[in-house]
Amino acid sequence: MAKAPSQAPVTENIVDIDVSKEMRNSFLEYSYSVIYARALPDARDGLKPVQRRILFQMDQMGLRPDKGHVKSSRVVGDVMGKLHPHGDTAIYDAMVRLAQPFTLRLPMVDGHGNFGSLDDGPAAPRYTEVRMAKAALAMTTSLNEDVVDMIPNYDNTLQQPEVLPAAIPNLLVNGSSGIAVGMATNMAPHNLVEVISGARHLLKHPNASLEEVMRFIPGPDLPEGGKIVGLEGIRQAYETGRGIFKTRATAHIENISARKKGIIFTELPYLTGPEKVIEKIKDGVQSKKLQGISGVQNLTDRHHGMRLVVEVKNSFNPEAVLAALYQHTPLEESFGINNVALVEGQPRTLGLIELLKVYIDHRISVTRRRSQFRLTKAKDRLHLVEGLLIAILDIDEVIAVIRSSDDSQVALTRLMAVFDLSELQAEYILELRLRRLTKFSQIELEAERDALLKQIAELEIILSSEDALKDLVSSEMAEVAQQYGTPRRTVLLESDNSANAVAAKKMSLKIEDDPCWVMLSGTGLVARIVSEQPPSRSGGRASHDAIVSMVKTSNHSQIGVLTDTGLVHKLSVLDIPAIPVTDAAPGLGAGAAISEIALLGEDENVVAAFSLEEDSVPLAIATEAGKIKRLNPSFPNKTPFDAISLSDGDKVVAAHPAADTDVVVLVTSNASLLRFDAESVRPQGRTGQGVAGIRLADGATVLAMGIAPGNDISAQGVVTIAGSSTALPGTELGSIKVTPLDRYPAKGRATGGVRTHRFLRGEDQLTFAWVGELPARANTKSGQAVELPEIDERRDGSGVPAKGIIATIG
Repeated sequence: MAKAPSQAPVTENIVDIDVSKEMRNSFLEYSYSVIYARALPDARDGLKPVQRRILFQMDQMGLRPDKGHVKSSRVVGDVMGKLHPHGDTAIYDAMVRLAQPFTLRLPMVDGHGNFGSLDDGPAAPRYTEVRMAKAALAMTTSLNEDVVDMIPNYDNTLQQPEVLPAAIPNLLVNGSSGIAVGMATNMAPHNLVEVISGARHLLKHPNASLEEVMRFIPGPDLPEGGKIVGLEGIRQAYETGRGIFKTRATAHIENISARKKGIIFTELPYLTGPEKVIEKIKDGVQSKKLQGISGVQNLTDRHHGMRLVVEVKNSFNPEAVLAALYQHTPLEESFGINNVALVEGQPRTLGLIELLKVYIDHRISVTRRRSQFRLTKAKDRLHLVEGLLIAILDIDEVIAVIRSSDDSQVALTRLMAVFDLSELQAEYILELRLRRLTKFSQIELEAERDALLKQIAELEIILSSEDALKDLVSSEMAEVAQQYGTPRRTVLLESDNSANAVAAKKMSLKIEDDPCWVMLSGTGLVARIVSEQPPSRSGGRASHDAIVSMVKTSNHSQIGVLTDTGLVHKLSVLDIPAIPVTDAAPGLGAGAAISEIALLGEDENVVAAFSLEEDSVPLAIATEAGKIKRLNPSFPNKTPFDAISLSDGDKVVAAHPAADTDVVVLVTSNASLLRFDAESVRPQGRTGQGVAGIRLADGATVLAMGIAPGNDISAQGVVTIAGSSTALPGTELGSIKVTPLDRYPAKGRATGGVRTHRFLRGEDQLTFAWVGELPARANTKSGQAVELPEIDERRDGSGVPAKGIIATIG
């Protein structure tokens, strides 16, 4: 057997390389790719390559705003297959950002579906749909008019624009962010109208200073609004390309319930989501960095917009809590401007004027190239129109020449020779349809020729005059601003006048235990005034509510409110809304309804408010059945508790503090008035039923009780209103009488008293009575003032017709 030949030895080719040199070259190639092909925007159109390719491909697909949406996956697939072979995830993420109104000041993609929020990511591309936004049309307009250079795609099979025409100054309007190798960019969004105004000014005045341009562009305008605090960092960024400013949430303090105040955030810092803020607030509360917060709620919805509610504990100062929130949560963030962009293929750090000049130069170039393209196209069309007009004027000979020719090439040559036409004109005539050879077509062609001549003249002026070219660019900018511009959303503050000011003053986090006055009105409103001096009962607005009780206390104390069932409910003073000292009388709407603060039972009405201090004056309580009781100022810790034991069918009608030296005045429905000394009623404990106050006639009840100072009652008076027992309540005016209290003699307790009002025909009872300091002010149920009659010195005289249905007197 023959021996198999042995295989030839394999020749190895080992190349020695310098590893450090190879690593250096590879890293430089990678860095170049990241900087120029991925991370940094072009200063002309403000777009990164992937963003530019998305908008260009959507334009090529015809996905304009007047067309329907298509699946995002379709756009992503076309962009990846034709222009950007770097993965569908990167393309979709870029497209999502172009569609988010909270990310871009002027979104370029109109998205349909879930494109994410500040706290959550978007849905998958198979679930969302897209089309071009209206603003994207301005970015791609005139692409078919040779306005920018076209370059090959990644496999040299298609053409793509090197830069978009960009009628919108996108880099400044929408900002940009990206991290390259060894450099990064972070640019803030601006207002379109302001940027174009600054660009137009710079176009007209190329040597304008930064201060002049900043009159038009004072600072960034963030998509979600908010506030920018401190403009020095912005000016530095506009001058050097680098700077830092603070963004702050927009907040206000309001009553979120009858007893609680809250801080309401309606605008958050740029790219800050509410869930992130809530999480940081909870962390701050747990770590004790934040105090005075009882809860936080996100009430944001698509109808009312952003609404983040932070509930503040009653004993804490809301302004100080707000300052702490700004300090320890993302409700105040710093934004570092780093204006790095590609200029002529090189990364540069640009100031505001440089950015505007790059954009202006780009628009001048686009407009010049577009005008040149249109001029060439118009001249070419004019050349053909002139040839057609020649042919139509001698159409019979044209037809004869064509029919007598052996072939089209001979006809072409003979037409050029006979009618002195160019080759293009002759060929166009040969391809002409016979229907165009009518008289009407001749008129149309002549009109078209005149329009072309006019257009050519205008375009030649634009191309021959730099001023005319700039005027056209400026006017087109103005049209874009008018079409796509929106009002400014972000407030610019020159300096920090809130949080830092609070910190500088070292505002106390907790509300001090300052003296205050709590007032209860006749319509059931309660309010608090922080003041050492008592507010005037007659002060405040012309149309006001009457004050039933006025209690001196302090912010950290409690007061009691007595209801007609004899129960006392304890209230924390801090739960009661505070009103300015200028609103001396609570008034309708100035306070809160007592029913919203006290947990009242069904058909339980508040009669009076009083102090719970142990050294306070005993509370005099009058019942409808004529009982009178002075309650000892010793109260249990529970709430509610009984202040008086009532008989079946009886109820409390009035209660006022009454010292031994005071005088008690009771008025009944049958027009009897009894005045006696308060010391005749011995103070009792909570279980006491009281003693007989006034002897009542059959069917009569106590209407009102007043407490007057025993040493001087000359300033006190009695107001009574008489009416019919058969009339519906609140339907008749009645007769009213105002009488000084000293006209009524003092009687012993438990007697019948004296007559205080003589009934007229049709009157058989008192419907209202009041005892207090004159002059008195009367109000209707709606709070409108009612004029009272002159004082009647007769204690048992009849009244005069009232000028309104009176509900309260104070």
